[in-house]
Amino acid sequence: MYLEQYFIQGLGCASYIVGCEGEGVAAVVDPDRDIQKYLDTAAARGLTITHIIETHLHADHISGNTELAQRTGASIYVHEAGEVEFEHHTLTDGDELALGNIRLHVIHTPGHTPESITLLVSDTTRADTPWMALTGDTLFVGDIGRPDLVGVEAARQLAGDMHDSLHHKLLPLHDGLMIYPGHGAGSLCGRSIGSVRSSTLGYERHNNDALQPREREDFIEYATHNLPEQPGNHKRIKATNRRGPRPLGVVEPKPMTVQASIPYFQRGAALLDMRTKDAYIEKHIPGSVHLDADDQISNRIGFILSPDVPVVLMLDTPDQYREVVYSLARVGYEQVVGYLADDLSVWEAMGLPVTSGDVKDVTAMELHELLQNNGSSPLVIDVREPWEYAQGHIPGALLMPLGEFQRRFHELQNEKPIAVVCATGARSQTAAALLGQQGFKKVYNLVGGTSGWMMKRLPIER
Repeated sequence: MYLEQYFIQGLGCASYIVGCEGEGVAAVVDPDRDIQKYLDTAAARGLTITHIIETHLHADHISGNTELAQRTGASIYVHEAGEVEFEHHTLTDGDELALGNIRLHVIHTPGHTPESITLLVSDTTRADTPWMALTGDTLFVGDIGRPDLVGVEAARQLAGDMHDSLHHKLLPLHDGLMIYPGHGAGSLCGRSIGSVRSSTLGYERHNNDALQPREREDFIEYATHNLPEQPGNHKRIKATNRRGPRPLGVVEPKPMTVQASIPYFQRGAALLDMRTKDAYIEKHIPGSVHLDADDQISNRIGFILSPDVPVVLMLDTPDQYREVVYSLARVGYEQVVGYLADDLSVWEAMGLPVTSGDVKDVTAMELHELLQNNGSSPLVIDVREPWEYAQGHIPGALLMPLGEFQRRFHELQNEKPIAVVCATGARSQTAAALLGQQGFKKVYNLVGGTSGWMMKRLPIER
């Protein structure tokens, strides 16, 4: 038996290849958009990918299932409750899939979504008893899947389903069962997922707060309370996964001259500047949006750009292109036209405008001083979730959660100074970048967020 886990930093997504080396067959479970890693592993281990299995329809990232099927000829398997529109084989509770000496037993475990399944994996050369469980977004290390991504109105029903799935289907299994979940730390599909990427059922039974004894109604309240922000663009992502993602093909760098890029900008394309923040502040093209080229691209892009808009990239090096394109494609941003191969000196030489400054980082003490100036003090916008805001916020701060920010920032006056805050300064940087791109005259980002504010013992309102 062979098992390998693949993990996407930032999104916190885990996918798997599991197979029988004796018979040379394998399945990929919850494939990522960048499928080359599965092809490389299969070739190195002498495996043929014959099955592609989705534990559920994802709301935080787009699957690579259709592309992997196109490249390998493998069949896609989804539970019948998923009601998907692409070619697939339907799974039901109790089904068993054979991969040589490996058996994958399907358990329907609704709760995160109606179609969620868990795969119990047995190596029959050793025992028929399940050795491990690929739990998708049902059971995580230290947490469980949130029930609200299908829709807030369905959350209580799904929370009840989650209770039943956990207590009637998973918890009766043996303590030694190894747990391999669909997400790790960084994912928005749970509240407090652990950074360790596997566990055992026995350890989770004793140490996972979500698995502690609760009556069903108490569990529903627990599962639907204090949920984090929803992933940006999650409804569109889920709809794409139900319809069937468009295969991307081979991703290769696409350099563009300034001259070639101008017609795209004239037709409404966005310029996504992914150079260092210092380089962006020193000089950038007016109207461009800045995002750091780090592992948070997928999480942040949905809050500042529409997936329907063509995108031109500005990068530090062309080597970043492939990873940036996949980071965007994972959340449905598939219209990357290319990257500017000319630097800003060429842009300027053509008489095109540049600007500098934009968003200014401020410390807690600097913001406190600014707020004392009654004549020109900034309006503080808190982009955390309502439950975070209720626990304590800067006096007078206006709550505007990041998930609502793109449709609500029009409520603000672009002539008035704005200070954007969150818990640590990460979410607020994304919101501040959007304000800068929209022409707000003076925007501050609170470095260290409300955590840093409270560490300085500055005033808090509840």
